[in-house]
Amino acid sequence: MRNKLVITLTTVYGSRQYTFNQVAKYLLLIFIILAAISFFVSNALLVVKTDNLSDLEEDHQVLSDNYEMMVGSQQLYIDELKDLSMSLSSLKNERDTLEEENIRIGELNTSLDNSLFGLERLLGMEHETEIDPHRAELLTIEANKRLFFLHSIPNGVPIQAIRISDKFGPRIHPVRKKRVVHQGIDFKANRGTPVYATADGIVEFGGFHKSSGFGKLIILQHNFGFKTYFAHLDAVKVKGGEFVSKGQLIGLSGNTGLSTGPHLHYEIRHLFTAIDPEPFLSWNITNFDSLFTKVKGVKWASLKEMYPLNQHSQLSQ
Repeated sequence: MRNKLVITLTTVYGSRQYTFNQVAKYLLLIFIILAAISFFVSNALLVVKTDNLSDLEEDHQVLSDNYEMMVGSQQLYIDELKDLSMSLSSLKNERDTLEEENIRIGELNTSLDNSLFGLERLLGMEHETEIDPHRAELLTIEANKRLFFLHSIPNGVPIQAIRISDKFGPRIHPVRKKRVVHQGIDFKANRGTPVYATADGIVEFGGFHKSSGFGKLIILQHNFGFKTYFAHLDAVKVKGGEFVSKGQLIGLSGNTGLSTGPHLHYEIRHLFTAIDPEPFLSWNITNFDSLFTKVKGVKWASLKEMYPLNQHSQLSQ
């Protein structure tokens, strides 16, 4: 019995015994020892593998972080490239716009130079080969000054007439049959032809004027002591005290008062003195100086001192 190994297994069903001889005993002992060695070796290897796995996980995390950083950097580069592309596109558009603007400015400068040369010719000024800003300013001032006078002093025709039927000066009155001074110009025109103001002003009178024989009459006051009379009208389109502008419709021609047929009697007076309207009919911006030599009844010299009418010397400097 000393050379046998008895193993007893007890269960709920009872106990059983198993007997091993000496060889079996040694084999079992060797198995147990190998199992123990295997257990410890496996545990050691498991610990090593676990450490390696942990290192691999850390390396994986580092690689994952590096990958995300690389992806982020790549996206950043892509965004920067997009911004750079947009900036280059914007710069190109700005360059194209500037080129177009330069071309347009060049065209405007050319057009402006041509306009100023045209204005120079229109004003009858001495021609300059080059117009600098100072001369351009003087030309503009001169043009504005002339336009101011052309709006202030009567000029141009007041009606689109058939013809001038009677001029300024002595004549036999067609109704009274007496020799009198005709103080204006008669424009033969059909009844109802529009009559226009020949300068800016204010309506002094508008209505039927009994004592003068003018019939329906309009009197306009203008700057510098000038007045205009529009007589024998068929209709008056303005009222006393109203302001009117040059070219404004003020009445319709007719045959009222002492008149032998439809026409417009037109007068220009300065300080109550009648002046021949004929030089004023053709007065304009191109022959501006002509009026001051043709019309002798007005003291233009004093006006010239207030508003220099001739700036040729200044413009040529």
